[in-house]
Amino acid sequence: MSVPKYRKAAASALVAGLGLSLVACSTKSDDAKTDAGGKVTITVDCQPVGAQKELLKNWNDDVAEFQRQNPNIVIKSVSVGEQCNNPPDFTARLAGGTVTDVFYGYMTDLQQVLDSGQAMDITEFANKNTVPTWDSVDPALKQVFTDSGKLYAVPVKNYSMGLVYNKVLFQQAGLDVNNPPKTWGDVRAAAKKISALGKGISGYSEYSAGNTGGWHFTSLLYSQGGQVLTADGKKADFNNAMGKQVLQNLKDMRYGDNSMGDRQLLQWGDLLTNAGAGKVGMFIGAPDATQAIVSQFQGKFQDWAMAPLPGQDGAAKATLGGGEGYFFKKGLTPEQVKAGLKWIAYQKLTPGKGQFDYVRAKPQNYPVGLPQPLLFANGSDAQKQELDLRKANANVDTANFALFEANPVPIKGEPRNAQAIYAVLDAAMSGVLTNPNANIDALLKTAEDKVNQLLAAEK
Repeated sequence: MSVPKYRKAAASALVAGLGLSLVACSTKSDDAKTDAGGKVTITVDCQPVGAQKELLKNWNDDVAEFQRQNPNIVIKSVSVGEQCNNPPDFTARLAGGTVTDVFYGYMTDLQQVLDSGQAMDITEFANKNTVPTWDSVDPALKQVFTDSGKLYAVPVKNYSMGLVYNKVLFQQAGLDVNNPPKTWGDVRAAAKKISALGKGISGYSEYSAGNTGGWHFTSLLYSQGGQVLTADGKKADFNNAMGKQVLQNLKDMRYGDNSMGDRQLLQWGDLLTNAGAGKVGMFIGAPDATQAIVSQFQGKFQDWAMAPLPGQDGAAKATLGGGEGYFFKKGLTPEQVKAGLKWIAYQKLTPGKGQFDYVRAKPQNYPVGLPQPLLFANGSDAQKQELDLRKANANVDTANFALFEANPVPIKGEPRNAQAIYAVLDAAMSGVLTNPNANIDALLKTAEDKVNQLLAAEK
């Protein structure tokens, strides 16, 4: 994964709509054929939801233009709502066989997609003929979606985490916006001052549900220098001093200082809704978190800045990186695979088009100038083109990301079976954020046992 992936954080789904969404996602056999006129039809998911009017219009405009340029290809867009950012719902669609022909997944999803038998090997089809910028795509990102030498997905986003903070609240609390916290002790002190502003403002906010708590626990653990699994991937490796420090920091802020607010069990959309309303002083996230705050949660991008992930007593030892990509459903014809790759190339991997259409995005109040997605290898032709376009159309103050870019923290990938492990670690995160008497040792021991059981079951 955003992962990325950092598979990007999970958005909460409406349980009542789950059944309908799963049905809407299924692909009829009629869609899997080339018609008598020689047209190839493919279904593609993660069309923007209706509330994202400009993004939805952009998507539909891109589909229309792509089909005009490729009259033999028909793109049928499928919206599964916020489920595209909700790991449990993705798993449900995968298990139910209701994924689209070309379906979105996090970098951490490769193993469960392979286990489901739903993925198609696209190695022979992914090249400069179908994806003109293919040679510019970072080889490390391609490797994330590769198993036993076979490629199963195309990367479309990439990120790493840092400290996202609200400059307005920093100023109101008397903090220096140009000198954000560098250690978790600094974060605690700043959070205390910000929460003292009252009005329901949280100095620091954190996830603890929908797999997002475990996701953030992992990044916080990396900042301490820890790892979720042993080097051989066979055992849990977070029930130690570093894992305890992660939870102790949060417990101290939540109950020692009351600087994290009373409402907990936050998922992706919950925290960003609060942030968009100006009620969050700091949280950890990737650069595109500010993009989501603006485009989906009515925030203002000029209010936000980003710094490197803090460490315990100095610079962070590492930070979580991840992203996402598009898989291809097993059983597609070669023509469908090639059509899907051409669409992804147009929408996700061409400077000046789709997600890189900065000329279009600039007047739409959609942040341009963020150091993400970093899909192309440094020095490659596509990377140079994308960077030039980004600088020429920037509508955000790039100085807001200067500290983050100038002080890169080593990126560490997500653990194997990340989503299943994150679900286990949610309980540890929610425990210290909802119970003032939570026993950190017991929480970590329980999580360790469950993760070890999960890993043993794979053997």
